[in-house]
Amino acid sequence: MNKLLDLAALGARETALAQAVNSHNLANASTPGFRKDLALYAGTRINSGLESDVDLSIGQVQTTGNPLDVAINGEGYFVIEDGLGGTAYSRRGDFRVDQDGFLVNGAGYRVIGQGGAINIPPYSEINVGEDGTISLRPLGADANALAEVGRFQVVTPQQGQRLQKTPDGLLRTTDGGALLESTDAKLVSGALEGSNVNVVESLVTMIDLARRFETQVKLMQRAEENRNSLNQIMRLE
Repeated sequence: MNKLLDLAALGARETALAQAVNSHNLANASTPGFRKDLALYAGTRINSGLESDVDLSIGQVQTTGNPLDVAINGEGYFVIEDGLGGTAYSRRGDFRVDQDGFLVNGAGYRVIGQGGAINIPPYSEINVGEDGTISLRPLGADANALAEVGRFQVVTPQQGQRLQKTPDGLLRTTDGGALLESTDAKLVSGALEGSNVNVVESLVTMIDLARRFETQVKLMQRAEENRNSLNQIMRLE
């Protein structure tokens, strides 16, 4: 009887955790470059919980017309400064210039280019080339006075390298090593890659998980009722 109660409690707990992961995915369905989290059941032990993973499939690219919206055409990742002195990786391409003149993504993380953090001086026109070169016309300069101010660094995993998502939402290698720069990466300016969350699929999953949780709770209640009945019988004897 206790075993049934324990298994039902485990199922309810893991279902609730899976629902939290699914809800987080839905909440980020419109976040550019977001990578869907996966909840993997880790077994049947009471203390097993869930293991997490990340879906690295590419999201749909949409044209925005904003020259600082940049999408990677194919495989690869932008290099991001994580705010703690380290580097991480992301597909998020909704870039802007912060108050200090550095190029940051929509989450506020600085972008690391081929020469370090990319600094953008005041400009009247800016363009990102297919090869990642950032060119601009300085504020007040002649129409043909274009200057190259930086270049995006796009990296890709090598054979055997795996990426994991950390709590800050950024991607890092599982072994702590660095990814190597891609030699053939192509960028698309004026376009954004969306998340790889399928909203309809996630909504169906949410309903399914809610039903599973309800079933597990009912099993817990039934196990408790059976245990109480058994205790009453034992007292009568």
